[in-house]
Amino acid sequence: MKFIDSHTHLYLQHFDEDRSAVIQRAIGQGVSTMLLPAIDMSTFDAMTALAGAFPKHCLPMMGLHPTSVNELVEKELTFVESELSTGKYIAVGEVGIDLYWDSTYADQQKDAFRRQLRLTKKYQLPVVIHMRNSFNEVYQIVKEEATEDLQGVFHCFTGNEEEGRKIIDLGFYLGIGGVITFKNSGLEKVVANLPMEYLILETDSPYLTPVPFRGKRNESSYVPYIAQKVAEVTNKSLEEIAEITTQNAMQLFKLTSSQ
Repeated sequence: MKFIDSHTHLYLQHFDEDRSAVIQRAIGQGVSTMLLPAIDMSTFDAMTALAGAFPKHCLPMMGLHPTSVNELVEKELTFVESELSTGKYIAVGEVGIDLYWDSTYADQQKDAFRRQLRLTKKYQLPVVIHMRNSFNEVYQIVKEEATEDLQGVFHCFTGNEEEGRKIIDLGFYLGIGGVITFKNSGLEKVVANLPMEYLILETDSPYLTPVPFRGKRNESSYVPYIAQKVAEVTNKSLEEIAEITTQNAMQLFKLTSSQ
């Protein structure tokens, strides 16, 4: 079986002691492709170093994370576009709106998100969207910017069925991670009622670790545990979930079978 971790921050300091071992463990579990969402300029060198060390397995994105939007936003966005123009990246991400931690820069977050959606269309790349306490704001901007060229995924989807269907109706995918294994998340009932052709798997390592490892550091080798839960709630086999979600991710991110 082959899996794709469509969202993992393996370049963060959480993995400084054993990064290579973590990646080898993932490959050993069939997770041969790990997609690296960008955060901001401060983590850029670490991300590109990891992608350079494992070019067949770790593929980088470029974008400005909403929680990194601050008074330096213009400098950050200039850097994002400069990097995207090189053609080295598989997606624009992760970008979006996060009103959970701090809404001080809410207006700047919305503006940065819209501008990066336009970069997505300009460079004909998929977009990876971060949304927290901000469904209405994110959905409205995506809807306003929507064209046939605009495709992507709402990563770490934890919403209800209505929200899931609204996202799918825009032609976007849903990133399903460890939250589906949490006892009271309610996500399993939602996923059971949504079309499989719009689901992709992710860990969001080192965060949101699935059961039975909850409370510990998350890593890409845990994707099969997420897949197993999706298999249970959709009455499909693990092999079917692996095949469907891998094909979905390959299609969205334009990956070849050699990646």
